[in-house]
Amino acid sequence: MGAEQSNVLQVKDLHVQVKTKDGVTPLVQEINFELKPGRVLGLVGESGCGKTVTSMSIFQLLDRKTTTIDGSITLQGRELNGLADKEMRKIRGKDIAFIMQNPMNAFTPVFTIGHQFIETIRSHTQWNKKQATELAIEAMQHVNLPNPANLLKSYPFQLSGGMLQRVMIAIAACLHPAVIIADEPTTALDVNNQKKVLYHLDKIRSEYGSAILLISHDLGVISEMADEVAVMKNGRIVEKADVFQLFDEPQHEYTKKLLNARSLIHLDGSIIHLA
Repeated sequence: MGAEQSNVLQVKDLHVQVKTKDGVTPLVQEINFELKPGRVLGLVGESGCGKTVTSMSIFQLLDRKTTTIDGSITLQGRELNGLADKEMRKIRGKDIAFIMQNPMNAFTPVFTIGHQFIETIRSHTQWNKKQATELAIEAMQHVNLPNPANLLKSYPFQLSGGMLQRVMIAIAACLHPAVIIADEPTTALDVNNQKKVLYHLDKIRSEYGSAILLISHDLGVISEMADEVAVMKNGRIVEKADVFQLFDEPQHEYTKKLLNARSLIHLDGSIIHLA
């Protein structure tokens, strides 16, 4: 019981099925994992294995008309599965935050960054516009964005992908959520911006104690950030272990194949590993 109480997020026996014209198709099956405060769980696997479906299930964002979610998803002891949309909207962004793979898709193009940032803060607090603006500026400073007051007046298309990703991280972190789910947060970024994003995520984890579910197919990112790793294949978790144990002594054949699939580039006698 004590171990469960220390878990900020607990997923038990998660099954997700989708209805199609040919019947019912399972998307993920028997998913079990937990997140502890200030810890990072890496969720890895090839495209289509069920990583994003798992995260969407936690957020209750799947279409309930076509999908069925069975199992338990508890956030700080509160069951999320089956919670009414109105109640979930109060939780999303405040207690649990989402960092998307494509930052451009996270923002409405016809509203300024400031409008979307400030409205997010005000929807979860009693603060006025001035207070929310001050928090938005402070949060953007924490992720090293230049001239945040001016950036708030900008539209999404006026910012680079790396800047938008950092704005999204600032929005996700500003209310100090218990859990942050980062779905392929570095995929669309160059190496320099990848490092900045990972640095800021690590800073959020250490400063605020937020637990992070880091979804990625990039084993280099996982090895650098995660404390534990869960490996998914065909909608199931086939192996879960401490990050050092998983990389040094993988047990499942699929995990071994993933690790062996990393590219090796030889330059002047040295080897550069690319995940």
